[in-house]
Amino acid sequence: MRRSDFEFDNVPKAYLITFRGYGTWLHGDKRGSVDRTHNRFGTPRLIPNERRRQLNLERLKHRAVRLEKPHRLVVEGAVREICKKRHWDLWVVNARTNHIHAVVTAPCKPELVLTALKANATRKLRETGYCDGESPWAKRGSKRYLWTDQDVIDAVVYVQFEQGD
Repeated sequence: MRRSDFEFDNVPKAYLITFRGYGTWLHGDKRGSVDRTHNRFGTPRLIPNERRRQLNLERLKHRAVRLEKPHRLVVEGAVREICKKRHWDLWVVNARTNHIHAVVTAPCKPELVLTALKANATRKLRETGYCDGESPWAKRGSKRYLWTDQDVIDAVVYVQFEQGD
């Protein structure tokens, strides 16, 4: 057996998971955007394009999802609940009006973490009557690997203290 068979350097310490409310950051937005053909890490966002943004706005299946304080608390509780149920370590969660950040350590791929967080948050929001039918979330989400203790610390600081009021 090789020594590398017993090394775990390729296991991240945690993931920074981010997902957005449906319709809150459309392609063409003034903040720039990322689409299927322009999504390589480190590359610049697409430039703003009001015509493209307006077209995407017209294509929305339902209203954009903006979470008020009570709904943000529901989402944060749902994230805490699913992490506890699955025995994942939740470092921090911060639900904003249009997106959610969570730093999670889990012994699985980040796609599973993202899916579980979104699903449980959706279920809890539906129980409150906030949404029905359509998902309140944009497709996909961001799954950033945090390889070092410093990466985790930086992500926790970003999520907890650098999101504004």
